[in-house]
Amino acid sequence: MSAHRLRRLALTDFRCYAAAALELAGGPVFLFGPNGAGKTNVLEAVSFLSPGRGLRGAAVSEVGRREPGEREGRAWSVATLFEGELGETRLGVGLAPDSGRKTVRLEGETVAPGRLSDLVRLVWLTPAQDRLFLDGASERRRFFDRLVFADHPRHASHVAAYEHALRERSRLLADARQGLSPDPAWLDALELKAGEAGAETALARAATLQALAMEIEARSDRPFPRARLDLEGPVEQAALAGASAEVLAEDLRAALRRGRERDQAAGRALYGPHRTDLGVMHVEKDRPAGECSTGEQKALILNLVLAQAARLARAEDAPPPILLLDEVAAHLDRRRRAALFEELTALGLQAFLTGTDEALFEDLTGGQGVRVEQGRLYV
Repeated sequence: MSAHRLRRLALTDFRCYAAAALELAGGPVFLFGPNGAGKTNVLEAVSFLSPGRGLRGAAVSEVGRREPGEREGRAWSVATLFEGELGETRLGVGLAPDSGRKTVRLEGETVAPGRLSDLVRLVWLTPAQDRLFLDGASERRRFFDRLVFADHPRHASHVAAYEHALRERSRLLADARQGLSPDPAWLDALELKAGEAGAETALARAATLQALAMEIEARSDRPFPRARLDLEGPVEQAALAGASAEVLAEDLRAALRRGRERDQAAGRALYGPHRTDLGVMHVEKDRPAGECSTGEQKALILNLVLAQAARLARAEDAPPPILLLDEVAAHLDRRRRAALFEELTALGLQAFLTGTDEALFEDLTGGQGVRVEQGRLYV
């Protein structure tokens, strides 16, 4: 079953919304209103339709609405109606009372959260990512992994399995510092698991980077700066050079085994895909993105997101992506803003955009405006 366009969105006790609903035309949606009105909350609600914590990285227990004096958030829900090739699909996510976990319901039946990736692909850009080239490698890695996940739905589970194996390995090595003797067989098993999951992680990153590079090169006619991408990590470099999953897994396993003493002293693993960085160069200026102006950095990031969206929009074996672009339009000049809107229209993608001023979206053909005031939505 593939879901293509969001036709209805209903929020209950989510963030500032006690109850709100939108009937959607299926095209671009722009939400406008003053700061703090709840625009980003709508985008966050949509982002919970993918596995994980959404665009703010919030736990499900943190997004429930609270009345004054309430210490804990309420049980919440995001109910949607999708229209796809197989007709209409009812999909909902939320926090059930006393469950503490994200619940997913498809056509009224509870399903595993992993099913979300079969129905919805999301790509988002938020103001938090404006510092992408100034913050540490972990932020760039998370940003890129989100792009990878939109293309390879199993990528998130491979990353999680790899990181879990490393945490357990670090725990055993920490016990050794306290004089306890870790079971060598258990360390071997964890390093084998980390090797296998780390290899799959590196291969998915490499495949996405190569495909994005081709897409960006084909976008030379756009008024956005082009990026030259690289993955600065030995496992990903081997994947880019054509190493197989078996070779990558064995090399990573062996490296972890050799590094036990060093990692024990450091308190963490010092080698592997968890240390990879995304390198980005401004092609036209031949300069690292971190040395470019703030405006150029934002345009570079937007071009990456649009390139991935364009790729995914052409895929025939998965639903086209939904774009969540929070406060993007305000940071673009008129020419680039118009180019963004033209591209969204040409790709035929559903997108949700936010901004304080309705006039920002006057060039968005076919856009559906939603005014947001104090936790209320007005179409």
